[in-house]
Amino acid sequence: MNHVSLIGRLTKEPEIKYTTSGAAVASGTIAVNRDFTNANGERESDFINFVIWRKAAENFVNMTAKGSQVGLEGSWQTRSYENQQGQRVYVSELVVSNFTLVETKEQTEQRKGQSAQQSNAKVNQHNKATVGSIARQHKTTSMVSKHHSKVVSRLMICTVKTYRR
Repeated sequence: MNHVSLIGRLTKEPEIKYTTSGAAVASGTIAVNRDFTNANGERESDFINFVIWRKAAENFVNMTAKGSQVGLEGSWQTRSYENQQGQRVYVSELVVSNFTLVETKEQTEQRKGQSAQQSNAKVNQHNKATVGSIARQHKTTSMVSKHHSKVVSRLMICTVKTYRR
């Protein structure tokens, strides 16, 4: 019998892709706390990779965010493939057949909002660095500074539209 049930937190936003036939497949990692503490009295975690298929994958991605606490049920699978260097690589992962949202919708929405704010802050920081680099290259700091806020604001609007689902 191959049945796995885990409760843990998503370590990052789940990633969704589509096969050539159009089937959705989402993947990610959850951190699962161990039942015991180590020699220092600290509780350690295991990081478990998972995949989830089809409509369930789309629902999972839309209903969760980094840090969401989820319950996953499925079977343990080990597969292998040959990498670009010709070496055999083995991957073990949970193939999810059912998931449960352990936290409320409001908690998840709050996490999604925090994640979007963090992403926008990173993009804004990158944009400022890019504009600064252009200014140094062209030695027109004052001219670029005047247009800096317009450039960043336009990029921020594009970024916000990109991250909305």
